[in-house]
Amino acid sequence: MDDVLQEKKGPRLSPFIEIMDSTLRDGEQTSGVSFLPHEKLMIARMLLRDLNVDRIEVASARVSEGEKEAVRMICRYARQIDCLQRVEVLGFIDGHISVDWIADAGATTMNLLAKGSLRHCREQLGKTPEQHISDIRDVIAYAQQCGIATNLYLEDWSGGMKDSPDYVYQLMDALVDMPVRRFMLPDTLGIMNPLQVVEYFRKMLRRYPDVHFDFHAHNDYDLAVSNSLAAALSGARGLHVTVNGLGERCGNAPLSSVQVILKDHFNARTNIVENRLNEVSRLVESYSGIGIAPNQPIIGDNVFTQVAGVHADGDQKGGLYHNALMPERFGRRREYAMGKNSGRANITRNLMELGLELTPEQTQRVTRRITELGDRKEVVTQDDLPFIVSDVLKHDVAEDKVKLVSYQVSLAYGLKPLANVKVQVGDMQYEAHSSGDGQYDAFVKALRRIYREYLDRTFPLLENYSVTIPPGGRTDALVQTVITWRRDDGRLMRTRGLDADQTEAAIKATIKMLNMIEDEKL
Repeated sequence: MDDVLQEKKGPRLSPFIEIMDSTLRDGEQTSGVSFLPHEKLMIARMLLRDLNVDRIEVASARVSEGEKEAVRMICRYARQIDCLQRVEVLGFIDGHISVDWIADAGATTMNLLAKGSLRHCREQLGKTPEQHISDIRDVIAYAQQCGIATNLYLEDWSGGMKDSPDYVYQLMDALVDMPVRRFMLPDTLGIMNPLQVVEYFRKMLRRYPDVHFDFHAHNDYDLAVSNSLAAALSGARGLHVTVNGLGERCGNAPLSSVQVILKDHFNARTNIVENRLNEVSRLVESYSGIGIAPNQPIIGDNVFTQVAGVHADGDQKGGLYHNALMPERFGRRREYAMGKNSGRANITRNLMELGLELTPEQTQRVTRRITELGDRKEVVTQDDLPFIVSDVLKHDVAEDKVKLVSYQVSLAYGLKPLANVKVQVGDMQYEAHSSGDGQYDAFVKALRRIYREYLDRTFPLLENYSVTIPPGGRTDALVQTVITWRRDDGRLMRTRGLDADQTEAAIKATIKMLNMIEDEKL
């Protein structure tokens, strides 16, 4: 029957959900976070102009002169782009003080903070419900006289619906006829679950079907996003969020997560420009000093990075490991990180993106080298890959004539570094030890001793030694050591080594040099 009625009425339009971002007010209550006025302006500009958030809550009234100056800056900018009505400031039930503060700062919308539970009304304010209602009405009336629009927060509404629903209804009955644009229902202590959100919202909407209700979630039980979706499914017209989930205690509902869940799981419409989500998240991360977790959905560093080789293989064969959260949607791109679980498909994918073509045998050797790094818990990026390829293939010989069998270097305070080295040259193994001015110097002197005492050969002189981190690479993954050697005949030769450890990278470059000399004798 419902389907028949729906067909007669026509297709149902996707619901529109208003997004109010409170990063600059509630998000600033994160421990250790305090935005400078110009930082608030930069964030507000991006939220309004680039991300196209419907509303932003930018400050609390009466906090400080610095806060008022920040509000003035934001309001001046918002007026220039005809968005002043989208800028909101938290106000308090304090007679005329908050309203005058907000008006003096240049804002035109106040989010008035009232008590949404009987316990808060009685114990925090020390007032009866009737006294509190009278005070609220007076502030709203004065704001209207001053040309300030009012939205009303019912602080601790979740606690009120649990413990004193009659008080909530008494408050609403007394205020629903006032000029209040939105009644905003916060889960102030983050105590609700989605089933309770559905239950309480339906009760509110049954009694007040024409009222615009917002929902304001906190994340104490890690349910802020789920509760926000439950509120939208139950008839909330607006949701409150913060960039990166900033907020007091465990934070608020993250803007990016709420946006994608509304769109992908609720088929809702918003005005958010998704491909700017990552950009605003990075700006807020920089200004707040609060890092984004690498696995934070949508905005984390690792969320569009595949590591397992089977995933890379599946993506090559038709995007088998893709979902609706495509990185391009958020101004990002998919990456294929390399490590011990990468496999040839993953590495081949990265090589293709760089335009590098290797033979199967060469790819296998590169894969083996990356696996060795992965066994040491190192992560290899695409930027590292050309250096690994060069390291593996630069001095490509059929078989190493000089092999490092084992070595040990030691370093102690007040003593010269010591090295014990065993190498194999041809079919014979030789061992020597020495001290030096550094670990690598001790290693080279032990090698020189082997070549002088056992092989009766000269050892090239070290002409230059440089250490770099591959551009764009991770400092905890790879170090490149390039060594220039001068031979007896004056010729220069250059070898490089790549490793997570600087000394080992230099040792690899040295062994390559010795093999180049052996290879020339053939």
